[in-house]
Amino acid sequence: MNHDSGNIADFGMDTISLAGPLEAKLQAVRDAGFTQIMLAARDLVGHPDGLDAAVAAVRASGLRVTGFQVLRDFEGLSGHLHDYKVDIAKSMLEMCHALGCRLLLICSSTSVHASGETQALVRDLRKLAMLAIPMNIRIAYEALSWGRTVNEFPQAWALICQADMPNLGLGFDSFHMFATRTPLDELDLLDPDKIFLVQLADFMWTEIKSVEERIATARHFRVFPGEGVHSADLAALVSRLHGLGYRGDYSFEVFNDDYQQMPLPTVAQRARRSALWLGEEVLRRSVPLPNRIRLKRGLDAAAF
Repeated sequence: MNHDSGNIADFGMDTISLAGPLEAKLQAVRDAGFTQIMLAARDLVGHPDGLDAAVAAVRASGLRVTGFQVLRDFEGLSGHLHDYKVDIAKSMLEMCHALGCRLLLICSSTSVHASGETQALVRDLRKLAMLAIPMNIRIAYEALSWGRTVNEFPQAWALICQADMPNLGLGFDSFHMFATRTPLDELDLLDPDKIFLVQLADFMWTEIKSVEERIATARHFRVFPGEGVHSADLAALVSRLHGLGYRGDYSFEVFNDDYQQMPLPTVAQRARRSALWLGEEVLRRSVPLPNRIRLKRGLDAAAF
């Protein structure tokens, strides 16, 4: 979905930041003023009343599903391992379709059993995209910063270009770019129409000194944009993407064990402050629209 309005509708939360049952998460996100939410497979399969009840709860919430995650370790396998992962992919696509969601996120493989040959990776990404076409689902391929072969977004972009499928594009995560210190200038390689999702997060230290620390930070101690030490980098990134022509969704991909121990409204309000900062102070493209939440003026980003 393209956004030109510059309001809170550009930004969404991810359920991974929130503790509690699915319905409570949906309510907290909606009450904070968001109109979209990123869902994980466990949100559906972990529902006490089953998959259909989970889907019904999401639909009843009125929130648009930004995307569905996450298919892991898919590309580069062969034989029975490949067949197994294709079955997993089909199940993920079916759940994504049931939600009315048009985007499935896949992250680059970390498997030691996967081939690193470009031809094999391209073949599998193309196959996944073809499986998704009948369901009208797009595939967003994300480079994990600890991926075995693909660990920076320019590598993911090269495979996407070679696969050359209309519904295969880039899933971009700011954390991984900052963790690998990929230069911002590399963004100029990208076609903004093929960036299918941008996930944003900050963290609390200026340098990540090992792969182990990178994984631990990514999975347990991200913070919302503006709360960490990379506010200037995030501002530069979002501004650069906007200048490039990106008008798609921004989702807050914030894994944080501390947030899992906080009341849902408190966490959702932290996310709201980030959306206001990015929309008003960074992008400066807030406009009054009927039935939309207007971004506050004069919000002090330093208050984070």
